[in-house]
Amino acid sequence: MGKGAGPIIRMSNASTHGAGGVECCFCRCCTCIHIEFLKTMPGMVKVGETVLSGLIQSLLINYGLRYSAMIGSAFEGSLTTSSACFLTSAVLLACYIVSEKSYRLVKSSLFEMMFNALACFLYMSSASYLAFSTKVFIGAQYLVTPGFDVYPAMTAAYILSGVVGILHGADAYYSYVHYKTGR
Repeated sequence: MGKGAGPIIRMSNASTHGAGGVECCFCRCCTCIHIEFLKTMPGMVKVGETVLSGLIQSLLINYGLRYSAMIGSAFEGSLTTSSACFLTSAVLLACYIVSEKSYRLVKSSLFEMMFNALACFLYMSSASYLAFSTKVFIGAQYLVTPGFDVYPAMTAAYILSGVVGILHGADAYYSYVHYKTGR
């Protein structure tokens, strides 16, 4: 390689999205959008990660914010994890829907694998910490106070955090396989 040569980028030849755009009557419109990605397994996983992260964030803000001092740092850790992962997953999903080339380039890079592995770890650790704090600090108050709706919401938040953590773990594994094979 000569001096000043850049890095080599491997791109797979296999199409992941099929024909782009939306079928309208007898033609295709908006061919820059690859809706077909959403029908693939990686697409469904990415949508699941994004939707669940947004739902967890919504539960934490709408129900747990008033009791964040009572729940403690577990609330802050869960909110930080869900916010960061929601934003990153949403941006990746938008890029993958708009550009098949972006999907092939990012999926075959280390970023997707490392992000998903880190997200898996953060979700699993924040889920266990939120579960502990929910049981210890607000569990007894839920039994004696009628209408204390934060306990079921925080329970749903840590269960969903575990689920999305498993999704990110599976996505990290498939990203690793994709990275190693180059397809």
